[in-house]
Amino acid sequence: MDDNNKGKGEPLDIKAEKVGNYVILRLSGEVDVYTAPQLREQIISQVDKGEYDIVVDLEMVDFLDSTGLGVLVGGLKRVKPHNGSLSLICNQEKILRIFRITGLTKVFPIFSSKEDLQKESG
Repeated sequence: MDDNNKGKGEPLDIKAEKVGNYVILRLSGEVDVYTAPQLREQIISQVDKGEYDIVVDLEMVDFLDSTGLGVLVGGLKRVKPHNGSLSLICNQEKILRIFRITGLTKVFPIFSSKEDLQKESG
């Protein structure tokens, strides 16, 4: 680990992919107080481009903290005025548990895989 990243956990890698009507943001790494601003910027950038149906893929996320949750909720607030949606792909129990404990399973549509998302969206 290089000294620039000391105490900052794992870096966050974000890849955006257009699939049908959705933009899927495939995350890899940790979403925490240090990396959440990257995710926020990516969501803002997509909305600014007119992409209002965003899917955040958390399958490769090792850790998600309250800052990350806040960014996801903020993203949802950004797309709602445009009749958009912010959905999640997550099949990891440790991450799903965070959404259950916070009651956010009622707020976000959560799919277990990209295939489930595609079945649902027709």
